[in-house]
Amino acid sequence: MPSEPPSPHTARPFRVGVQASSAASGKEWRDVAKEAEDLGYHVLSVADHLDDQFATAPAIMAAADVTANIRLGAVVFCNDYHHPVVLAKEAATLDLLTDGRLEFGLGAGWQKSDYTTSGIPLDEPKRRIDRLEEALTVITGLWAPEPLTFAGEHYRVRGLDGRPKPVQSPRPPLFVGGGGKHMLSVAARCADIVGLNIDMRHGRIGETSGPTATAEATDHKVAWVREAAGGRFGDIELQARIHLAAVTDDRLGLAEAVAPALGLTTEQALETPHGLGGTVEQIVEQCLQRRERYGISYLTISVDAMREFAPVVAALRAL
Repeated sequence: MPSEPPSPHTARPFRVGVQASSAASGKEWRDVAKEAEDLGYHVLSVADHLDDQFATAPAIMAAADVTANIRLGAVVFCNDYHHPVVLAKEAATLDLLTDGRLEFGLGAGWQKSDYTTSGIPLDEPKRRIDRLEEALTVITGLWAPEPLTFAGEHYRVRGLDGRPKPVQSPRPPLFVGGGGKHMLSVAARCADIVGLNIDMRHGRIGETSGPTATAEATDHKVAWVREAAGGRFGDIELQARIHLAAVTDDRLGLAEAVAPALGLTTEQALETPHGLGGTVEQIVEQCLQRRERYGISYLTISVDAMREFAPVVAALRAL
């Protein structure tokens, strides 16, 4: 059954972000950032993994230096790779140097290969999520006007006045995503932007992802967010990562081709909120339907679809 109609979100304007995390040169990276802005994208985001991609903060800053309006963010910094005291300072510095364009995303970590190759311990999910929640308290506390003293299970801070302070008030928007109830509940309590993800507990995206990528699974995720958020649900922006974005005249053929890789039936592939395929008009209609059903108004696509998807961005901006 569809979730309760998310009326507070229905009229929220669409935003489309593009995620890019590497390039062959500095010039190529700067060109990507400038093109994303010129094509009308609202956000350029960078991931945070230990494989062949950029370090997140320097990539954001380099993109900021050649753009003026596009918002910039991490989707997402991995909490296990950064101490929150250090990350709070880096993020506040980014917000200041980008003139308040930062959207700060933080996650509990999920990609097993990062942990295996680096030797960083991969704790069980509850411990990682609890540590993330403490980190969010530390980071937002250090962005506040007064010095922070905090004593938790994972972090301790004693009278530290975080400097510099962010430009945005009261702080940069917080982005937290998840695919399971515990993580989405934390996001609902803490974040301004909640990402409705495929469940990453297997440490990769593939054929095991299907059951958590369906329309029905997304109904449950929205319900978990609504329950945990309480009265602030209407203030939350809901986001979905689009793992397949394609403008095509053969929407059915595309679904038939990609469904097995995600463990979905063709029908499920046509309906999943993590895919958008069809003509520009069909994709816009899909976006409208998903905003109506789930409240999803913020979409993030991969950089390899950036040019192809630009007419969709223009159409959504015109609504």
